[in-house]
Amino acid sequence: MIIIHAGLQINPAKEEEFLKEVTTLIEAARNEEGNISYTLSKEVEKENTYKMIEAYKDMAAVEAHNQSAHFQTFVGKAPEYLVAPLEVKLYDATEIQK
Repeated sequence: MIIIHAGLQINPAKEEEFLKEVTTLIEAARNEEGNISYTLSKEVEKENTYKMIEAYKDMAAVEAHNQSAHFQTFVGKAPEYLVAPLEVKLYDATEIQK
């Protein structure tokens, strides 16, 4: 299993637009083959900061997600919403499952 944590710092003036756009991404990603979960949480200790937590069956599923039209659309619009670079951490939990 592959787990991805993506930290997003959002421009407060664009937060409503961001939430609308990211909701479309989340719904589509949850329907992808190989997706285990895809959630968005708002940080309570940091204003306008969100954490996307994604889990996939394997790297092939991650690659398929990254090439999907809905992900590419979101990535194209993300600079409009972000006030800091996206922070992405990838964890390979494959060995833990055995």
